[in-house]
Amino acid sequence: MSNLKTGDINIYNCIITGEENKSDSVDPVTAEIVRHSLNSAADQMKIALVRTAFSPVIYEVLDFAAAIYDKHFRLLAQAPSLPLFMGTLNFCVEEAVKGIGGVSNLFPGDIIIYNSPYGTGSHPQDCALVMPVFVENDTVHVGYTVIKAHWLDCGGKEPYSTDTVDVFQEGTVYPGVKLYSKGKLVEDMWRMCLANTRVPKDVAGDINAQCIGIKVGAREFARVVGRFGFEEFNLCVEKMFDAGEKLVRSYLNDLPDGIHKGSGQLDSPGVGEDKPVPFEISVEVKGSDVLIDYTNSPTQQPGPINCPLPATVSSSRIALAMLAGGGEAPNEGYFRPIKVKTKIGTMFHPESPAPVFLYGWPALQAMEVFYRAISVVAPDKVPASSGGCITACVWWGVRENTGEPWADGSPYPVGHGAFYNGDSCTMLHIAESATRFSPAEVVENRNPWIVEKMEFIKDSMGQGEYRGGCGIEFHFRVTEDCYVTTVVERTKFPPWGLNGGLDGMPNNAIIEYIDGKRVNVPKTTRLFVPKGAKLIVIGGGGGGFGDPKKRDLKSIKMDLLNEIISLENVKKYFPQFKIN
Repeated sequence: MSNLKTGDINIYNCIITGEENKSDSVDPVTAEIVRHSLNSAADQMKIALVRTAFSPVIYEVLDFAAAIYDKHFRLLAQAPSLPLFMGTLNFCVEEAVKGIGGVSNLFPGDIIIYNSPYGTGSHPQDCALVMPVFVENDTVHVGYTVIKAHWLDCGGKEPYSTDTVDVFQEGTVYPGVKLYSKGKLVEDMWRMCLANTRVPKDVAGDINAQCIGIKVGAREFARVVGRFGFEEFNLCVEKMFDAGEKLVRSYLNDLPDGIHKGSGQLDSPGVGEDKPVPFEISVEVKGSDVLIDYTNSPTQQPGPINCPLPATVSSSRIALAMLAGGGEAPNEGYFRPIKVKTKIGTMFHPESPAPVFLYGWPALQAMEVFYRAISVVAPDKVPASSGGCITACVWWGVRENTGEPWADGSPYPVGHGAFYNGDSCTMLHIAESATRFSPAEVVENRNPWIVEKMEFIKDSMGQGEYRGGCGIEFHFRVTEDCYVTTVVERTKFPPWGLNGGLDGMPNNAIIEYIDGKRVNVPKTTRLFVPKGAKLIVIGGGGGGFGDPKKRDLKSIKMDLLNEIISLENVKKYFPQFKIN
């Protein structure tokens, strides 16, 4: 993606190309109508995908991103789904177009398939389909629609892995090739996709669903441009970007200038020595600009916890947009104040063929550490630490009665950190904030297991004037022999509290065998789970905020009544609460 070499410093910021200086002449009401029209088009992409996908990881979990980009690879609109994907898609689109030889080789009806991890920022299972969009009788190229979605399997050494040692073990790579050419399916590529998966029926259905989604998006994108006219549409887009930029800059202006540092760690690299991997991030605020510096990170790791540049950029964008975005879906303007500084050959800017399968877990930690850095000077602007993980499990096997291969997977929630004026909750990590975990009714119907328990864990949250979100545990009893890969981070590094708030409970995963023996399995690949055994997934509790001695008596009583805190812990942390 560049000519930089190992050890060089890279500074990335978003592309600014267009009619910025003319946007003041645009009617703001018209620009807002354009913005909502584009968001509606992206929502229709999402709806089409969800209604036609074969795999619960797409139609239930929403493990995908659907977005619209202009011809300069700038984000116009996105559908609420998986934020961590969203900040990577401009890289996906640009590299996909490069892969087929550039814009001159784009034609109406083309669909490009692209999943090279160093361009998508993901593991190969997160595969992007990109469609160019044309208007005015297919003579004017205006941009792209794109969906990146998780395939259940794409021919890696396992459907999901924590122990890969290079990118070639992680799955088949499609480096920007046409799946459709001028509207016609490229049969050879289609057969290649299905030949490199353990579950071809599911993957075939999901590829077709992605194609449907981006075609719907292309149709609606073209309709929006046609409604307003090409020139007015472009000016409205610049107005839209300017408004997004202004919103983020107003937040940054309230932060103290200076270089603010935070540190974190991952439990282990996944291979080799089982020891933590520490790192540091600094956040330099200067007026309404911010530079997020990852150069003080360890060298790229032997295991798959390396985070490619697109995911590093995306985690930075999400961390800030979640705080400064005003609850609106971001566009490219939101990213203009953000610069990301990395060093080539480190964990947050690895070089191929370093393994990257667990790219998302360092990205999640980076977001938490970004907030930790800000909390040093502005604790009222950020939350305490969450469980910092998506506690993911991917299962697979062969059904006893039919011999059919099957696979499924899902993230699970954790407790989130309290903030300066409120308790927190239990939900999926903000990097996946619009996603879900599959309901028990769905997974029990499709897969050979029973969900025996799903409940909050008493005393798991960090206490404080405001408490963190509760930890939560899931018990899965398998009814047939199968395999599972578990990816649970932050088992050694509890969620921290802020301003005197206490730490929450860390995450974990445990297998309980039929004889009652229990083994911790937080980061394990292809674990054999015999019929009758049980996998327990534990999402940790969020950190607390403020001195527990200042907690409101009514809130303490409510937590007691809801049985999320024990009487012993009330006595321990809340002397202001008198027990009769």
